Amino acid sequence: MVGLFPFLKNVDYTISQLKREDEFALYISPTAHILGGFLIPLGMNWIGIGIKGEGKTPFSNFTGSVDDRGTCQCSVSLPDTTFPVVRVERLELTAHILSEKFEKELSKVKKYVQLINVYEKKLLNLTVRVEILEKDSISYTELDFELIKIEVKEMEKLILQLKESFVGSTVIVDQLEVEIRNMSLLVEKLETLDKNNVLAIRREIVALKNKLKECEASKGEYFPVTMPPPAPGKQATFLLHEPGPIKSLEWESLFHFLVHIGSCSHGGVMNISKPSVVQLNWKGFSYKYGAWGRDYSPQNPERERYWVTPLNTDGRTLQYYRLHNTLDDLLLYTNALDAQIRYGQGSGTAVYNNNMYVNWHNTRNIARVNLTNSRVEVTQTLPSAAYNNRFSYANVAWQDIDFAVDEQGLWVIYATEASTGNIVISKLNDTTLEVLDTWFTKQYKPSVSNAFMVCGVLYATRTLNTRIEEIFYYYDTNTGKEGHLSITMNKVKEVVQSINYHPFDQKLYVYNDGYLLDYNLIFLPKPQETARH
Repeated sequence: MVGLFPFLKNVDYTISQLKREDEFALYISPTAHILGGFLIPLGMNWIGIGIKGEGKTPFSNFTGSVDDRGTCQCSVSLPDTTFPVVRVERLELTAHILSEKFEKELSKVKKYVQLINVYEKKLLNLTVRVEILEKDSISYTELDFELIKIEVKEMEKLILQLKESFVGSTVIVDQLEVEIRNMSLLVEKLETLDKNNVLAIRREIVALKNKLKECEASKGEYFPVTMPPPAPGKQATFLLHEPGPIKSLEWESLFHFLVHIGSCSHGGVMNISKPSVVQLNWKGFSYKYGAWGRDYSPQNPERERYWVTPLNTDGRTLQYYRLHNTLDDLLLYTNALDAQIRYGQGSGTAVYNNNMYVNWHNTRNIARVNLTNSRVEVTQTLPSAAYNNRFSYANVAWQDIDFAVDEQGLWVIYATEASTGNIVISKLNDTTLEVLDTWFTKQYKPSVSNAFMVCGVLYATRTLNTRIEEIFYYYDTNTGKEGHLSITMNKVKEVVQSINYHPFDQKLYVYNDGYLLDYNLIFLPKPQETARH
């Protein structure tokens, strides 16, 4: 039987006689079994053997002995060519270790790919902000430059990590590194040039405010200009009791600060500043619909709490929102409180006195959400309100019901079948959501791109082109008067999804195709304030 079992050596076998004397079963203990010359598999090998008997052609010869019980015993000697079990086990162990290392490295690569996507978005956001900074005269502060520097440094750190981890070609990583370094140099250059002269302008504004206070206190003669308000960008000259003009300055600077912050002691909106691009919304480019703003509390008007509510990518469902307690936290994406509701609808969200007000999904119901615990405290049906795109704004779906906040409280802007689609304004109880009073306008809501309230006056916008909106219509709930005006409003993207006004800082917070913008409003003084003393 030599040479029949190349995977074994010096193994003892037991052959038992079966029913027929010329047939034997060879048992290979413990794992091999041969019957009548055929071997049942051992591991991955099949071995054949022939048993000597009458009429049988033997495959091998063997000698043995029979014990007292008639059992035949024999000894088989096999060659030295043994199966390399130890090496196979070692190979299997090595393969397992390599597999674990591969999975670990693969997870790192996936993580870096995700980080690259995140920083790619941030880089695009920075590109937009720097382009606007180059082209326009937007007032960026030192904080804006510092924020851009921080984001660029974060991307530089990531590039270094990638270069250390990557094995092989790093052409793409090297290219990204060069682009980020160029961005860093560009930011430093812009900061050095300070072409907007931001800090100097702010110091001049403070000095101007002090001079105005002194002028008012001294009761000196003051000869105001009697010309009508100029178009945006025009200058006006103001004279004190001494002959000759004082420094010329923009209407934006003067009238904005003549009005007491948070009051209605003005003659209405006269102009608007250029937009300041705060950042891309926290969920990314795909979330083009939504709203954002600053929570207004009459009891604590100076409190800073900023909220952002990007809708899901369907442009309809409001499910998640984020809160920041300071503007710096918002800009740096830090100390955020993320929360979830089920479910709001449309971009008409507003926040007032620690409560968020939303149109409830697929209904004409309105809801008040407590921002402390994200719980829906009150739901109420808005009588006769059209919903589900019946009378939404132009270019913006699912905003049939639009909430607004101003110095007088909480409002809702909508339309009804009875109003034939014209705008309806209702004053709400901010706790119970009951309608306190209602005004009907002659302005068709679907022809309006958006709207906001200031001191009880509705202002509506329309689209002039892909970069300019126009505040073209107003309705004064204090007097019942309505009319038209023309105040151009620049934007960075094509569609304005929502506009929210904050009474204390007198800014508009605009959600523009996923970007968060803010604008300063400039007001006309009241007629009695322009009279000669």
